[in-house]
Amino acid sequence: MQNVVDVKWNKKFHINYKKYPKNLGHIKNSLFSSFFNRLNSNYDAVIVGASKVDCFEEYIKIIPHIDKNIPVIFIDGGDGYEVGSDLGGFGRPELYEQSQKIRPFDYIFKREYLIDATHDNNIFPLQISFRLDSLPKLPSEKIYDVSFWAVETGGEIRTKVLKLLENKFDCSANGTKRNQKFSKYSRKGSFYLEELKRCKIVINFRGGGWDTMRYWEVPAVGSLMITQKPQLNIPNNFEDKKHVVYCKDDLSDLEELCQYYLDNEEEREKIALAGKKTFRRIPY
Repeated sequence: MQNVVDVKWNKKFHINYKKYPKNLGHIKNSLFSSFFNRLNSNYDAVIVGASKVDCFEEYIKIIPHIDKNIPVIFIDGGDGYEVGSDLGGFGRPELYEQSQKIRPFDYIFKREYLIDATHDNNIFPLQISFRLDSLPKLPSEKIYDVSFWAVETGGEIRTKVLKLLENKFDCSANGTKRNQKFSKYSRKGSFYLEELKRCKIVINFRGGGWDTMRYWEVPAVGSLMITQKPQLNIPNNFEDKKHVVYCKDDLSDLEELCQYYLDNEEEREKIALAGKKTFRRIPY
């Protein structure tokens, strides 16, 4: 990552002035190299890093200067199921087709790669995952039973979960409640990750897309995750009741599963530890 040249230069990649998770793009010790590397005109690949308007506008500008032997890669990390479809949400759907007419992508890595999707052979699944260097020193005590600290995005499912849980277990006391706003979270930055570790059980359900940060954060910190199974093609995915616990989409077993794993600490912690170990071996 020290040798990546960002166009346009983005201070958030090189100066760590944001708290987690807004600092996920920061590359440690890259400030000086980010200027020095711009003097180098020999590149191994060109990467369009997001399905956003500014990325595609810059890509279209530099296409004439890209040697035909240099591969061009698109990382589509948006919520949309079709490649580049998030550009439509930004009001510029024509940018994807325009760019492909000039220079098609050689490889595409897609976050929301549905399990029943049919894509071209140059399109591969690539989910969010989690940067282990973001982990603070984690506590050992478990002070919360069941948590679901989430904003109500992506349809009705999160609202249904919160309605079901908010007056059960210790949910109302720990902040598992409706009408949350990300900007108003009481748990932010490294403290949020520490608090996830303090949970015996963390609930996860889809938001704008199937893939969520929480799906990767919880195994990374070593807590048990009860989750809706993402309907995505995820290489080396977690296994049910071995690394995480999958519940039914209709929520009919969610409360029962929570109670079972609260009552069975040894089994709960065994799965959580296996999830943590497996996460660290996922070859991303």
